[in-house]
Amino acid sequence: MKKRLWIAVLLLAVFAALAGCEKTPTPNERLSDYIKLWKQEKFTDMYQNYLSESAKKQYASKDVAGRYKKVYGDLNISQLKVSYKTLEKDAYQNKDKVTVPLNISFRTSGGKVTYKDKVVLVKEKKDKKENWYVNWKPSLLLPHLTKGDTIKVSEQNPVRGEILDRNGKGLAINGKVYQIGIIPEQMKGDKTAAMQKAAGLLDISTDEIKQKLDENWVQPNLFVPIKKVSMHDKALVKKVTSIPGFSSQTVDARIYPYGKAAAHLTGYIGAIAGEELKKLKDKGYTANSIIGKRGLEQLYDEQLRGQAGEKIYIQKQDGSTYTVAEKKVKNGKDIKVTIDAELQKKIYNQMKDDAGTASAINPKTGDVLALVSTPAFDPNDFILGMSVSAYAKLEKDPAQPLINRFALAYAPGSTIKPVTGAIALNTGTTTAGATKTITGTSWQKNADWGSYKITRVHVNNSPENMEKALVLSDNIFFAQTALDIGADKFVKGLKGFGIGEDIPFNYPLKASQISSNGKFASDIQLADTGYGQGQMEMNILHLALCYTPFINGGDELHPNLQAGEKTRVWKHPISSKTADTIAGMLRQVVADPSGTAHAADIPGASLAGKTGTAELKASQSDKNGKENGLFVVYDTKKKDVLVAMLVEDVKDRGGSGLVVKKAANLFR
Repeated sequence: MKKRLWIAVLLLAVFAALAGCEKTPTPNERLSDYIKLWKQEKFTDMYQNYLSESAKKQYASKDVAGRYKKVYGDLNISQLKVSYKTLEKDAYQNKDKVTVPLNISFRTSGGKVTYKDKVVLVKEKKDKKENWYVNWKPSLLLPHLTKGDTIKVSEQNPVRGEILDRNGKGLAINGKVYQIGIIPEQMKGDKTAAMQKAAGLLDISTDEIKQKLDENWVQPNLFVPIKKVSMHDKALVKKVTSIPGFSSQTVDARIYPYGKAAAHLTGYIGAIAGEELKKLKDKGYTANSIIGKRGLEQLYDEQLRGQAGEKIYIQKQDGSTYTVAEKKVKNGKDIKVTIDAELQKKIYNQMKDDAGTASAINPKTGDVLALVSTPAFDPNDFILGMSVSAYAKLEKDPAQPLINRFALAYAPGSTIKPVTGAIALNTGTTTAGATKTITGTSWQKNADWGSYKITRVHVNNSPENMEKALVLSDNIFFAQTALDIGADKFVKGLKGFGIGEDIPFNYPLKASQISSNGKFASDIQLADTGYGQGQMEMNILHLALCYTPFINGGDELHPNLQAGEKTRVWKHPISSKTADTIAGMLRQVVADPSGTAHAADIPGASLAGKTGTAELKASQSDKNGKENGLFVVYDTKKKDVLVAMLVEDVKDRGGSGLVVKKAANLFR
């Protein structure tokens, strides 16, 4: 028993001796660990386990850990680097206090900060153990910061660049609008009645006005902004400001001079959303950023927005200031595009009563002159402040004015027949003079097709060549031609025109397709594709581009959106001989009295082109399916404008003839 007791006493003595010999970390080790936590932004751990007692008495956790967290978040501090020269042993041995020079640098939203400082470490005993602790001071957070100082940030917003058309006319410009507001102390009489009257005039709810008046910053003598109003609505401003308490100011705003005519093209700007900020925060965007929401505003946002100026400074108690970091403001760049704003407006005015889309290009240069989608919204409404009810009305509109139709893909219908014919000529499948004798209005290859038949509108029982088939828009002729070419050659020929791939264009458009998988599942699908049905789809700009080889000796041009881009060839799908042959046929589609586009044979022009009617139905027997009308047209004399136009739901409204009239009016 005595032996066991003796062993236990001996072990306790050994443990005590070991504990007494436990090595105290050096100041170098403690400072290194402190800096690691600093870089990891573990500010609470820094405070609790590394700050000296004297520092903790002077500064509470919220003054250190809390302030670090807020400042690092508010100033977007990153890439922290802290370096120091390691102390020699004799510099700290038998000492209770050491001073270490530091080199500190980091990046902020206002730029890079680099400075030198000193940190004092003191030896203290806690829980019977000695260790080194940091005598923290505010200048370790920001240079020249002392207790009682205030950290401030001032921002200077850049001027957003303008979007100009090819002639320098504004598509999206910086202008002025009226800001309607209330000065609360000037309201008299029945305030509720006054707000109701103003709300009715401004097309907003009374609750919206009350909500703005209830914000924390509002004071009786301050102007409280309520709603922005266009400079053109002077009569409205006069009515609202006649109500006691209501007044107006003139403020800067983004203006879209062409309104609905270019809405889907220009898009609009607005406050950045949370999801957008997550994606763009690494590019300098902040929670206060204004960003392009659609169209050209979104496409060129980085160039247009510029860079905000920012100054981070310390306000001293004596009124003096110290600048920590400063980034100069950089205004946005103007963007000049190839669009012809007046042509854009003319096309919109021809189409505004219908749902549809159109593109216009210069077929000799590839410059995109217009991209139209109807119906549309007014982008100025988003700038002025669209009410919830007004936006809901747009969303519920059966005509879907919020949908950008020129970014979508549609069945091209018979407008693809010149392409089918060109592929047939270019592959040597047929010649321009070769004829087919087709009888009746329907046809099928063989009995394997079951009840499926291809139909045509015009009966022509005499031998028919390609030109006549284009003039009459004979579906059966081009279905047979596609079968003659064969699936593999036809796919290769269509790909030669870029069908089945994205066009090289900055603006995001849905890619055209030959079919859902780029192949033909059957002879029926191959035949249907020959006249633009089946699963073939094309965006309206690509459809226009497919006609440029007929004007440029077989070259399909690269589309240009920014002014000053050089003319470039994108594809060379056909020979110049084939191109000239098809071009002559397209002129006859308009010039021939029996041509489907003869209504476009107008005085003073020599128009050429091709009509199309795309059927949208679940099956061949479906009698209730809708039809889209199309027309691609250009002037063979000037060759400076080529228009591709599509109008939805033309059944029982004149079919493609309705589109021919609208397009012809542009050239008239």
